[in-house]
Amino acid sequence: MPGYEVTEPRIRCVLPFEAKPAEVRLLRRAATTQLDEWGMHEAAEEAELLVTELATNVIKHVGEGVTATLVLEQWQGRLRVEVHDTGGPLPTPRTPGCDEECGRGLHLLKGLAVDWGTLLTAAGKAVWCEIAVTPEPTCGRIERAVAALEHYQGAQTGPFQGRLEKLALEDTAVTLIADLLHWTAARGTDPDDILDRAQMHYEAEVEAAA
Repeated sequence: MPGYEVTEPRIRCVLPFEAKPAEVRLLRRAATTQLDEWGMHEAAEEAELLVTELATNVIKHVGEGVTATLVLEQWQGRLRVEVHDTGGPLPTPRTPGCDEECGRGLHLLKGLAVDWGTLLTAAGKAVWCEIAVTPEPTCGRIERAVAALEHYQGAQTGPFQGRLEKLALEDTAVTLIADLLHWTAARGTDPDDILDRAQMHYEAEVEAAA
């Protein structure tokens, strides 16, 4: 079954819930708490969106108050978010009878997740999705880069958290590189030559570490 083969031990959390709007808020909080315990802080914001979407779809398309289950799994650098319910049939973005709102929800899953799908269970069905989990930096160079970017970013846009922090740091990296190229050009140095030299250093270090 694509996306579900067990190739290594998984860290797994099972959270039963009632499909009610108030329960969705509590479920989102419980999922965030669990991710914090696993040290997966950067995945929290994205996971909250997925949990909200999957649980809300149960309310809308299976029935308010039905019993459902959220399963969180950490494995192979991914976080799997899976919701089981007693409804059927399996939804797809273009299933006949699946209304416009349902289609939008599934397209949101496709946009956020690196992989997603549905499967039949003994009690009904499950909808799952997986997001990549960024490991904490351990390399000294990476740690220095993060520190430099956070300092440079703080002077421009202020602090961010979760998924927004990752995107903001990437934008800051682009801005910082562009500023450095302007600086090299102002000193009479060819920016392309600087980029080539930096690339050579990077490739040499990666090769040496392999």
